[in-house]
Amino acid sequence: MDDKQIIGLYLKRNEAAISETQNKYGRYCHYIAYNILGSDQDAEECVNDTCHKVWYSIPPEQPHNFSAFIAKITRNLALDKYRKYAAKKRIDSQTALALDELSECIPSPCDVESVADKMDLSDALSRFIKSLSPQSRKVFVRRYWYLSSIKEIAEDYNISESKVKMLLLRTRNKLKLFLEKEGVQI
Repeated sequence: MDDKQIIGLYLKRNEAAISETQNKYGRYCHYIAYNILGSDQDAEECVNDTCHKVWYSIPPEQPHNFSAFIAKITRNLALDKYRKYAAKKRIDSQTALALDELSECIPSPCDVESVADKMDLSDALSRFIKSLSPQSRKVFVRRYWYLSSIKEIAEDYNISESKVKMLLLRTRNKLKLFLEKEGVQI
């Protein structure tokens, strides 16, 4: 079933939408949540929570890119759970490492003062990512959106871990300069 048909089921409030979403995107959402949380059980809970949240989001929302819509929901739910666990000191994962790597380049949420600032940062990040070479873009997105480990990225793209680390370092340095030129205070 294609995405438009699945969204149509949600709009009709047909519960088959949930199972179709699970069938088509369950593994994808699990991958995202697992990379953040490092636990199959927690990842599965996030996938279920994603379906629940999508059920209550459509309508009124009618996403143009359904896979990106559910990926964002999954990622946000997993990061919320990660933050809860981190506050209780119950987690040790790649998430902390990846988020720490970006801390020198991107202002923390408490530093961003308004929605307009967040929108400007989001637009700047989109422009920056589009300006990268295909390899740098793929590695950067895998590390900082999907929170994949350096080892996993190296294996998937058939490059050495040291090359992945160097690409990420250079890209973070470019990002920092780019955001400074854009007037984003770090």
